[in-house]
Amino acid sequence: MLDASNTALLEEIAPGVFDHPIDPRWRDEFVQDPRHHLALAIVGSQVIGMASGVHYVHPDKAPEMWINEVGVATTHRGAGLGHRLVEKLLIRARELGCHEAWVLTDQGNRTAMRMYAKAGGLEEPVPSTMFTFRLPVHRPDKASD
Repeated sequence: MLDASNTALLEEIAPGVFDHPIDPRWRDEFVQDPRHHLALAIVGSQVIGMASGVHYVHPDKAPEMWINEVGVATTHRGAGLGHRLVEKLLIRARELGCHEAWVLTDQGNRTAMRMYAKAGGLEEPVPSTMFTFRLPVHRPDKASD
């Protein structure tokens, strides 16, 4: 798992693992938050896969792990690496006392559907709809003094 002591692991990343280049500000914020988790697969010094998750609590629920994203280098897809990374997150979730882990994916993403099922995930019978809220960056007016 990535933590503040080993962020240098993110200096060499194979294509297809992350959606965008690593931003040092967000990397540091990520690793400093103990509720954020990042499992990595590395060959040599290159990251070839990752799975990220966040564990959280709610006033009426036991802790849960939300699996945010899984990414595998284009050169290593189809070999079960994503499944093994999800398993690492599930192990971490159990260690943290989470009673459940969950993930959302598009039903058209057949590869992800197979991977999550192979990892023991149960497909919910009721389809879900995701809403996205685009939040503009708030910039305080410096001339308001």
